[in-house]
Amino acid sequence: MRDLFRKIRKTGRVAQDAPRAPEPVLPERARDLGGSIQIRHVDAGSCNGCEVEIASAFGPVYDAERYGARQVASPRHADALLVTGPVTRNMEMALRRTYEAVPEPKVVIALGDCARNCGVFAEAYGVVGAVGDVVPVDLEIPGCPPEPEAIVAALRGLTGR
Repeated sequence: MRDLFRKIRKTGRVAQDAPRAPEPVLPERARDLGGSIQIRHVDAGSCNGCEVEIASAFGPVYDAERYGARQVASPRHADALLVTGPVTRNMEMALRRTYEAVPEPKVVIALGDCARNCGVFAEAYGVVGAVGDVVPVDLEIPGCPPEPEAIVAALRGLTGR
């Protein structure tokens, strides 16, 4: 055990330094969040491709939490909603209620092409529309699915870190 601690002390930090902070993209409502944002993720009907990328963005490689973005379990504790997928008929009311449960100031992020414009699910019988058709959207992250770097960059723009 001592050998392991000696090796750790001798090696030091091996993680890469954080990239330069991006330009802030703070919507007017996000200016009061103060460098930290609590996020509630809502899957409004996605294929789960975006969820895999979100897991990567918050995983140990990209580690979005070190930039002040943290996922929470309740919309009442959240500052932002991270919505994926087109809004299906079954999720329309749930998304509206979740949006109403988030206290002011709040930010809505549409993640992925499906959330932005329904993507490949446009005109599907079970789809109500894009996220912007149901709740007001402040920030859009394009891609199908967006890469973890894009997700982290957008979240860093919100936190300013």
